[in-house]
Amino acid sequence: MKEPVILEAIRTPFARRGGAFRDARPDALLAHVLVGLIERTGVNPGQVEDVITGAVTQAGEQGANVGRLAVMLAGFPTSVPAITLNRMCGSSQQAVHFASQAIAAGDMSYVIGSGVESMTRVPMFSDIGGESGSGYGALNPDLVQRQDLIHQGESAERIAEQWSITRKDVDALSAESHRRASEAALENKNAEILPTPGLDPEGNIIELTSDEGIRGVVDPDKMANLKTVFRPGGDGVVTAGNSSQLSDGASAVFIGERERSEADGFTPRARFRARVVVGDDPTMQLTGVIPATRLALKKADISINDLDWIEINEAFATVVLSWADELKPDMDKVNPWGGAIAHGHPLGATGAGLMAKMLAGLEATDGHLGLQVMCIGHGMSTATIIERI
Repeated sequence: MKEPVILEAIRTPFARRGGAFRDARPDALLAHVLVGLIERTGVNPGQVEDVITGAVTQAGEQGANVGRLAVMLAGFPTSVPAITLNRMCGSSQQAVHFASQAIAAGDMSYVIGSGVESMTRVPMFSDIGGESGSGYGALNPDLVQRQDLIHQGESAERIAEQWSITRKDVDALSAESHRRASEAALENKNAEILPTPGLDPEGNIIELTSDEGIRGVVDPDKMANLKTVFRPGGDGVVTAGNSSQLSDGASAVFIGERERSEADGFTPRARFRARVVVGDDPTMQLTGVIPATRLALKKADISINDLDWIEINEAFATVVLSWADELKPDMDKVNPWGGAIAHGHPLGATGAGLMAKMLAGLEATDGHLGLQVMCIGHGMSTATIIERI
């Protein structure tokens, strides 16, 4: 079997919904990252045999196979194909999995796994006829009879109840996420970020070089006074402050076959020790990160204590805290540069973006093994373990 290796991994800064990337089409954001990937590696784009793109809300400007549109917009030869997939929040992590699996199978030598989401220009749920929670009305009534499909925010509240997670717990994790992300940004640690043109609040053209949603200082009183969103009576814990931010962004991971890459003069940076996807309870729907982590550790034949860096997507603080209660990781190794509560969660782009951040973090700290795991709507989870070469 051939060995797939990561040669490069980059992302745009993640911008607030309605923020710096409000005028940037998603195909243009992804094209910008693809061009940046080519410039950083020096690869001839004609060598790329496929571009696999994750995008969740495939409607409007993110419809019509946005991956292929971005490839053409980036100036790649028309011989380079592309496909767009949707595994919800794990979409571009799945794109990286598929890319590496194509190489492992011997079908290809160079593949890009990528992702994009403009939650400003293509609102969440607009692919099924609505915005915010209204989109759930488009689901098949027979399916709803079979499964108690609820909003993820309500799932996050039920997780809090099951694991006895308090409001103080989730707010503390949120504040720490911002602190870590702010520190990383101020110290220019995020080598994976590709500077990207955007707009300031007045409409002037700027170059965004760090994640827009990070708060340097979190006021604990303001955090504590935020209203709960999904339990308006006040008996819940989930607020806008301890949940992931809606964001815009793009990301890409360049994967090559090891022998071919080395012969062509590239330097492999990491290899894959495990790639998994699991299904889990669709009502709790965010707890799949627990069995996914366990399965990935088993496939890699390591323990949680062997890991040097862990990226778990902070869709909601309760997800991270329940997972931590079950897996007992060293929390200093969990999202060391902050997570989605601070830097945002542009759905289709987050997976490859976290992979790029994790690789940069491992290299910055001379770490060896990294785990990335993400919760996914309707009860799924993706997990990847990489090893630096």
